Amino acid sequence: MDRNRAPVTPGRGLWLAVPPALFLGAFFIYPVASIIALGLGSADGSSLGVIRDALTDPSLHRAAWFTTWQAVVSTLLTVIVGFPAAYVFGRYDFRGKAALRAAITVPFVMPTVVVAAAFLTLLGPNGPLRLDLGRGVATILIAHVFYNYAVIVRTVGGALDQLDPRLEAAARTLGATRLTAFRKVTLPLIMPSVLAAASLVFLFTFTSFGVVLILGGLEFSTLEVTIWRATTQRLDLAFSAVVALVQMLGIGLILVALSRAQQRRAHELPLVTIRAPRHPQSRRERWAVRSVIWFTVAFLGAPLAVLIWRSFTVNGAPSLGNYAGLVERDSRGLFVPPIDAITSSLTYAVPAMLLAVVIGLFAAAFLAREKRRVVQVFDTVLMLPLGTSAVTVGFGFLVALDQPVDLRASPVIIPIAHALVAMPLVVRVTTPVLRSIRERLREAAAVLGASPGAVWRFIDVPIVMRAAAVAAGFAFAISLGEFGASAFIVRPDRPTLPTAIFRLLGFPGDATYGQAMALATVLMVLTAVSVAAIDRFRVGEGAEF
Repeated sequence: MDRNRAPVTPGRGLWLAVPPALFLGAFFIYPVASIIALGLGSADGSSLGVIRDALTDPSLHRAAWFTTWQAVVSTLLTVIVGFPAAYVFGRYDFRGKAALRAAITVPFVMPTVVVAAAFLTLLGPNGPLRLDLGRGVATILIAHVFYNYAVIVRTVGGALDQLDPRLEAAARTLGATRLTAFRKVTLPLIMPSVLAAASLVFLFTFTSFGVVLILGGLEFSTLEVTIWRATTQRLDLAFSAVVALVQMLGIGLILVALSRAQQRRAHELPLVTIRAPRHPQSRRERWAVRSVIWFTVAFLGAPLAVLIWRSFTVNGAPSLGNYAGLVERDSRGLFVPPIDAITSSLTYAVPAMLLAVVIGLFAAAFLAREKRRVVQVFDTVLMLPLGTSAVTVGFGFLVALDQPVDLRASPVIIPIAHALVAMPLVVRVTTPVLRSIRERLREAAAVLGASPGAVWRFIDVPIVMRAAAVAAGFAFAISLGEFGASAFIVRPDRPTLPTAIFRLLGFPGDATYGQAMALATVLMVLTAVSVAAIDRFRVGEGAEF
């Protein structure tokens, strides 16, 4: 028991759960329940017939099969490609390691539309590699590996960093080869981390939307893309609801199976008391570290570099014409000048960030103060938006939010959708900091006459401010790049940056393509600035209070 903590009176912080509970109930549980009701019922009462017709539809079978196998292959490729880098980052120290580790995270937080546009430029017929892969399965798989590379490197590399290297050295002393020692000693100990990272990659690729929508063309469609096309192109809401139910059921079963597999392989890791990584000594080790560094820089940097290069060229010559075209009002594919999408995205991102931080702080404060079993249930409910696809959320908004006030045509709905996606991350960032505050600090302030509001303002807020700033940066970046929900609810005259990029990519011609590259570059820069701000606030975080 922590002697610095006084017993917590059950129920005294229950009111803190009210705002996040109302927010989730109105904008997540109710829309998802409406999808379920739409999928299980119909206007003429023939619910079984609607479900049977949808489940026997060949397009659903094709989408479900493609969604599953491409997610499996993408996960395997990501683990295979990312594992060498994870091993190098976890075992060795080298110059520029911290900067490269931070740079690896940038592609992961990049909007999917930007990633898809970058690979369309790199692997297209006019790209520098002249591969002409264009739109297809190969490009989708490569883009998924690019997008999720950081998940494997950061998660598995972190586990290796904390694992005592003397265990493997002891096996070598007993006669085991380097490969045998790694296979028999190290790999079983880090396997839970590998499975955890793989489950995240599988979840992200199973619910992939922007990458598949842009790079898959009309031939390839995941469940996410099927929901979007059935709703926006065929107006078949009943079919979309059944597909959404199939997707949610599939995600739930897969995550349960992966969680059980991870628990079966769980070990108590013998952690080191000194820092494990060391500088590479032998020629083989130096070659391995250099190879990983060069591959990482080339693999992650090339698509983004080509994207920037293409945005500054017109007909193969350097030019600012693509950026000048962003202010033209007769731009094809949009009802407004493309530059207006920048203003719209920033206009949506600020209130979405504020809403996510406020609701997330209420939830985090409740989780930190309450000690009852209900906290575990509430924490699970708070994380549900992360496990539900953004397309399903957007579709739920379209189905449910027409009464008592019709919000579907209101611009207010977009910051709400973005905040719903970002709020769970705010909770995850701020809850540990609030839990680290010693209860005696609050009690001392109360004894001196401070009201509960004053205690929160003068004790909790200054301590949690840095974590809240980090959470705000994440929320801002997520809002800028959110595409799945926005594809359903964004107004044609108020497009966000991702939806504007997608529309421009859908029209032929070098002019609109160049403008799409310019907008993608702008979005990439805005996201990178958000990540840089997050890293700045992370400095010094984690102090014990």
